[in-house]
Amino acid sequence: MLKNENLAYWCVTRNGKLLLQNGCLPLCSSEQLIYSTITKRIIGYFDSIPVYWLIAESGFDEADFFNLRLLLAGDSTLFALAGRSIQLAYMQQSQRFCCHCGHKLQLDANVLAMHCSDCDSVHYPCVSPCVIVAVRKGNQLLLAQHPRHKTGMYTVIAGFIEPGETAEQCVAREVLEETGIMVNNIRYFDSQPWAFPSNLMLGFTADYAGGEIKPDYEELTDAMWATAEQLPEIAPVGTIARRLIDNTLMLNDENDMH
Repeated sequence: MLKNENLAYWCVTRNGKLLLQNGCLPLCSSEQLIYSTITKRIIGYFDSIPVYWLIAESGFDEADFFNLRLLLAGDSTLFALAGRSIQLAYMQQSQRFCCHCGHKLQLDANVLAMHCSDCDSVHYPCVSPCVIVAVRKGNQLLLAQHPRHKTGMYTVIAGFIEPGETAEQCVAREVLEETGIMVNNIRYFDSQPWAFPSNLMLGFTADYAGGEIKPDYEELTDAMWATAEQLPEIAPVGTIARRLIDNTLMLNDENDMH
């Protein structure tokens, strides 16, 4: 019988995807994985079980690899660790050469970063900070639809933080640029690492302060005010967008009761 101390979760990556078995990360010993694990790197623990990252260049069928989004509905901690492996694989692919001397980089032997053997510099993963915000107007929530959401899903406003900009300034700018709506009372909510390919989502809530909806059709296909009783298809469970939507509409329901 396999002892618990031999068990591990395996985040095996290839081309931005993960090896999944029955919709889950493999949970087994290195021997059961039936693949060379010499290059494995530990990236954390889940329920006291080690979680390893491993790049698979061969040895598995391409059809065995799936998008990280399939793990969204599962445990958020394990999803974040799986996302870490995707971000590290992206680091290896996108940070191949030293920005100081141009020498080819290799994965560092001691830390999860890239190392230049020529000038001895260390290059950590590049993570892009983004904001995502739920804007409330009475019992209504501002929702937007993006061209990339082929199913017609609606979600809350999000965007990348620009150099020299605070997260709060980014919230106000993105909402105004994309929808024509002005906001105030901007408050931090929560965050989520988002490995698509290597972002950190900083969640906020804000209140409507003025303006009429005028979608930027270069960024959006639609924008609307929605209530809990009249919601379109929205962001899936497991995303910070969904937590923002649920939390904002729940707060509205509570306020209506007082």
